[in-house]
Amino acid sequence: EVQLVESGGGLVQDGGSLKLSCAVSGFPIDDYAIGWFRQAPGKEREGISCLRRDDGSTYVADFAKGRFTISTDSAKNMVYLQMNSLKPEDTAVYYCAVDFTVVSGTLVPCSGRRWARRHDYHFWGQGTHVTVSS
Repeated sequence: EVQLVESGGGLVQDGGSLKLSCAVSGFPIDDYAIGWFRQAPGKEREGISCLRRDDGSTYVADFAKGRFTISTDSAKNMVYLQMNSLKPEDTAVYYCAVDFTVVSGTLVPCSGRRWARRHDYHFWGQGTHVTVSS
């Protein structure tokens, strides 16, 4: 059974840091495109970053560059999102998700055309809340 479970959210002050975790079961994370997304109240869910470990493909949204870093621990089958220099506008529910799409017999990488398209991801975690106070 495929499961993704996020943790690590909480309340942090402006300029602070948090490290989110995504515990994955049911498939090996190295082989698939794993994405982090977030959804603020009243806004669309947006892509933050994507990583597929075995082919090295990765993308980071402009707002996250220099502040957020995606990483994995293959031995633990965990995906992380290190968030630094947090701002009040980063307040949102944060989700991890996996894309199982196969094209021409090959699993898709984190590509510029699809990595932030939330409808292309097949399984999602329940989300973890992040609140950044000013």
